[in-house]
Amino acid sequence: MNTSPSPIRVYADTSVFGGVFDEIFKTASRTFFQQVQEGRFQLVISSLVQKEIELAPIPVRDWFDEFAKLAEFIDLTDAALQLRNAYLEAGIVTPKSVADALHVALATVARCHWILSWNFKHLV
Repeated sequence: MNTSPSPIRVYADTSVFGGVFDEIFKTASRTFFQQVQEGRFQLVISSLVQKEIELAPIPVRDWFDEFAKLAEFIDLTDAALQLRNAYLEAGIVTPKSVADALHVALATVARCHWILSWNFKHLV
């Protein structure tokens, strides 16, 4: 019988992958990804993160590709779109932050424990 606790499910948005190469967020980002490798966290990423990463510099895309192998991947669903729309209608986020609302909705629908982001303007 396995009595070890399940890892904490963490949805990481695009900023966390880019943070690996940013002086301000490098230490925190790399520590997080090390803990993913150690099994402390279950990395959860979405098709939205994947799409945003396509526009990132090559080192960020390479880092993403490496950790995508360890991640649970979630697709866009009707439930996530409906929840995003509810966030927008409730004024929780502005229409300018529609992608951020979708990140939160995707993480919520996927039953993530935490959302990790360095987006202090709209998410944190």
